[in-house]
Amino acid sequence: MRPKRYVIPVFVPHLGCPQNCVFCNQRRISGKQSPATAETVRRAIEKSDRVSPQGVKRELAFYGGSFTAIDKKKQEELLAAAADFVYEGNSIRLSTRPDCIDTDTLHMLKSYGVETIELGSQSMCDDVLLKSGRGHLAADTERASALIKDASFTLILQMMTGLPGDTREKAIYTAEKIAACRPRGVRIYPTVVVRDTPLYDMWRRGEYREHTVEEAAEWCSEIVPYFENRGIEIVRLGLNPSEELSGGAAAAGAYHPAFGQIVYSKIMLDKISAAITGDTRGRRAVIGVSPGGISTAVGQKRGNINCLMEKFGFADVKFVELPQLRRGDFKIISIEKQ
Repeated sequence: MRPKRYVIPVFVPHLGCPQNCVFCNQRRISGKQSPATAETVRRAIEKSDRVSPQGVKRELAFYGGSFTAIDKKKQEELLAAAADFVYEGNSIRLSTRPDCIDTDTLHMLKSYGVETIELGSQSMCDDVLLKSGRGHLAADTERASALIKDASFTLILQMMTGLPGDTREKAIYTAEKIAACRPRGVRIYPTVVVRDTPLYDMWRRGEYREHTVEEAAEWCSEIVPYFENRGIEIVRLGLNPSEELSGGAAAAGAYHPAFGQIVYSKIMLDKISAAITGDTRGRRAVIGVSPGGISTAVGQKRGNINCLMEKFGFADVKFVELPQLRRGDFKIISIEKQ
């Protein structure tokens, strides 16, 4: 597992992006209205000097836009503002598009201390990319990923579920193709219908069926273990909650402040259900989980307990912590009569 880092976020909403993806309104998603400047970068670093834990490596992170699509002079202005920060042993990460990566760009990024590059691949199905207005193809993600890996950057890939034209089968195919690119980690963002986007208009006209929280959790409960079983870290699951999104900017779709916990609760429920055999009607089940894992095992509003009681006829289900278990593991301790 990578050592913890203190992330310093700097948002560059829409700055440099050559496309207008149907789902995208970065200003609403990030809650930031103004593009970053060199002064923004310097202030963010100075603030981190005061509040970051001692001895923890810091990472300046440019989020919310297609960084390498920005005018090169602007890119270098933003990166140069962090020169002393990098000299002190810290690093930089950024997000960009697969079709805005080439060897010259990577050489420039390396010279300024960038270590991690996140690519918004979103889907590895060309028809989904076309319907979503992405402006690139799956082959661009494969090409850019290879260049990034060959240049010894850390690669993170982003994928979305529930875009126009997407299906569960296509989402799983996307996960398989992304895993084949050998990223260090992935961000999985189920589609949210954000106001003031083309997708919002499509949804209002009935041309797009929303990707619900329940549907997204079902899909992700299969995708997440696929990545984890291959040693690919889940960096983020679901959009980061914000006051703007929670306050109404998220008009429909798979937005929930605790979406990650919902998915891991579903994964736990599926694993426990598969392990239960025999006549369980009227019995009391005691199930062990890893330290800190009870809330995930219980589920939102006791959803997993209620589901197990209904499905298997249990009179009661109780979860207890077992120190020897690893995160995500469980052990059926007993299934006995009341």
